Amino acid sequence: MNLTIKDIAQMAGVSPGTVSKIINNTGSISEATKKKVLDIISQTGYQPNFSAKSLATKKSNLIGLIYAGKVNVEFTHPFFIEVVTAFKRNIGMLGYDILMFSNEHFYQDNGSYLARCRHFHVDGCLIITGEQIEDAIYELVESDIPCIGIDLELNGPKSSYVMTDNINLSNKVVQHLYLNSFRDIGFIGGNPESAITKLREEGFRTAMNQFGLEVRKDWVKYGDFHEDSGYAAMKAMLQAAQLPRAVFAASDMMAMGAMRAIKEEGLNIPEDICLVGCDDIDACRYSDPQLSTVRQDKDKLGKLAAHMLNDLISTNQEMKPVFIDSKLVIRESCGGKTL
Repeated sequence: MNLTIKDIAQMAGVSPGTVSKIINNTGSISEATKKKVLDIISQTGYQPNFSAKSLATKKSNLIGLIYAGKVNVEFTHPFFIEVVTAFKRNIGMLGYDILMFSNEHFYQDNGSYLARCRHFHVDGCLIITGEQIEDAIYELVESDIPCIGIDLELNGPKSSYVMTDNINLSNKVVQHLYLNSFRDIGFIGGNPESAITKLREEGFRTAMNQFGLEVRKDWVKYGDFHEDSGYAAMKAMLQAAQLPRAVFAASDMMAMGAMRAIKEEGLNIPEDICLVGCDDIDACRYSDPQLSTVRQDKDKLGKLAAHMLNDLISTNQEMKPVFIDSKLVIRESCGGKTL
């Protein structure tokens, strides 16, 4: 038997409105009445209707999770898996559940993220970066629904974002290589239209210029942040008349692909080419050689996103974007010590 709020009210000898106020912790109700109603709810195992409770409190405690872009990382990239896991843990402790929006049928139906968010009464959204960001994302961000982006700049009236300081990240890599006597340095980025690629390449080029180092066109290649693209980019770079002495790949996955390409050419790492990745995924410690990388604080990214989104939902205050520092981790693929 599915009990209703009217059934609970009748058992307790109170009005349905009183039961609703007790469930939603609103209004002024005597402690004796509260205890009586809550005891009945406990004994009967009554569960308030989700939709009714949402309408009463004007809050669903649901967070929409959107992987933005026609090309996106979804669950295939270990960096974002760890970030979203941290977000899920922290947003759960704040009392929310997560509703993941699928975009498989979305493009066929010319759908609207905003309309779907309103349909499910989500309190806010976490939006993960992708490539070829849809106009529907910006329609959502310009609405009154709170949104937090991870590695995606959101500048709507009730939105903000959190990301690693990507320019400084690249600067750390180039500085380390320079201080360890590397001068001929190549770069493998993701999609050149990706905001993250642009930031990391900007940091790379700025640091190279500061140290008076040449950025050679044939030593700058692009992929898509995944392993096979890093392999293809490194293969192309190895066709240059002169080889770089060190390569910075803008993701560990691409660095793993680059490592495979270098080995296929009969070259040794780091004796012939030094290699540095980015993200510090678990695989870095088990590659051969172990991969030097830049560690992004994935737990902090997820935790900050959860708390920032909760604050956006709870207040009407403007929230500035947050940039997180990174840490250079030197392993076998790159000579020298962390300075």
